[in-house]
Amino acid sequence: MLLAGVGYYGHRSDWKMPRFATLAGEVPSVPHDWCEEHGVPESICVECNRAKFPPEPDYSWCSEHGVHNCPLHHPGAAQVQGVPDVRPDDFARAERAFAVQERQRNNAACTYYQRRIQFASVESVKQAGVDVELVERGRIVESISVGGEIIYDETQHANLSARAPGTVWRVEKKIGDRVETGEVLALIDAMAVGEAKATLMQALAEESLRRQTVERLTSIGTGAIPGRQIVDAKAEYVKAQVSVLSAEQSLTNLGLPVDIDPLREMPQEQVQEQLRFLGIPESIQSELDVRTGTSNLLPIRTPAEGVIIDRQIVSGEVVDTSRVLFQVADTTRMWLTLNVRAEDAGKIRPGLTVEFVPDGTTEKVAGTLSWISTAADSETRMVRVRADLANTDGRLRDESFGSGRIILREEPEAILVPVASIHNEGCCQVVFVRDRNWVTSPESPKVFHVRTVRVGARTSEQAEIIAGVLPGEVVVSKGSDVLRAQLLKNNLGEGCTCGAD
Repeated sequence: MLLAGVGYYGHRSDWKMPRFATLAGEVPSVPHDWCEEHGVPESICVECNRAKFPPEPDYSWCSEHGVHNCPLHHPGAAQVQGVPDVRPDDFARAERAFAVQERQRNNAACTYYQRRIQFASVESVKQAGVDVELVERGRIVESISVGGEIIYDETQHANLSARAPGTVWRVEKKIGDRVETGEVLALIDAMAVGEAKATLMQALAEESLRRQTVERLTSIGTGAIPGRQIVDAKAEYVKAQVSVLSAEQSLTNLGLPVDIDPLREMPQEQVQEQLRFLGIPESIQSELDVRTGTSNLLPIRTPAEGVIIDRQIVSGEVVDTSRVLFQVADTTRMWLTLNVRAEDAGKIRPGLTVEFVPDGTTEKVAGTLSWISTAADSETRMVRVRADLANTDGRLRDESFGSGRIILREEPEAILVPVASIHNEGCCQVVFVRDRNWVTSPESPKVFHVRTVRVGARTSEQAEIIAGVLPGEVVVSKGSDVLRAQLLKNNLGEGCTCGAD
């Protein structure tokens, strides 16, 4: 909000009485006493008449906030009419700002804050085209800009292949179908499946025979037969049991687990019927001919619920174990992978909010930072981080590039000034604050005070002041280079007298 014009220092030939005096009917007169050093009449020069125009109280250096005459600790230093607006959260906000990252420091030995920059009149201020703006509270967000990519959640993204080579016998699902955990996607006619079933049946039969032999010899007694024969029979029985376990494991490795104990009690023909369509859902078994149906069928099942995002399989083709036949992903959750500069990685932590805009859209998506890599890329020196995104409406797309930001902190009631009002004077950052009596006391000198500030978050137009000014103060926002030039001019030969921090 532009309030008034301010400008360059008045020269003697340009000096006029304040406009309000002219408007009141008074006749202006050009004074004869003129301060050449400061560019104002000697009678009103605040530097030449310090007894008449004493400087503001000097509260010196604030080590907590790193400014001189800190208005947070000393509200009386603020150039406002009425009660200065200092809130408890201003101190907490300053702590948050300093905790996020290192801020540019001011020098405790700097004396710029003691300077008062004076204009000859309101007219001389306006003629330079310099504007001022009110210090206000407002929302500001401090963030790190990043580039990134949306991908499927890798923990919910499965590439499915056949566990044994064979021929595609039947395909149950197509791209875009939603599937539940364990649902059959296709059936493969794999010879290895038939061989594993046959091996198990043979092992069960051998085990049964060896068990009966041991039971028969044991019932006869050791006196009627040699003890060695019983020992040999038991050894063969153990070997048969191991063969059963091996055959069972072979089927399990193919994704066809089987309960052995019930099979041990069944006749051979019933065991064969139980194993014929092992692992095939009843809904599919009902469509198969029991008499002619092959025992080689190997189902491909999805390990988790999701959507089929890719299918590379048709009935009748030959497939092997190295070929990906289906891709299944849970599209309701996505990952956002971001690249953060190594020097910014120390500012972030899991739990921070991430905002991202995919290329080609204007819609912003938000997620939560969940993982930060412990290594930086050897070539780009970027640190990879990840955020989790909800995608219940399905609007996010895999491999979508874009740009976004990681929000370090958000302050709804920050103290804001125009970016143009801040000057870096080498050892200090300063703003020029208009004297509190500029408007309320027409006879008062037209003075701006030099105030050191600590700057926090910035946008293209506004900057957060962590400490140094308060809401209600008025700072120079346009043409402040004129004041800066006079500040440097007045310090030529004297210098800033900056020492160590």
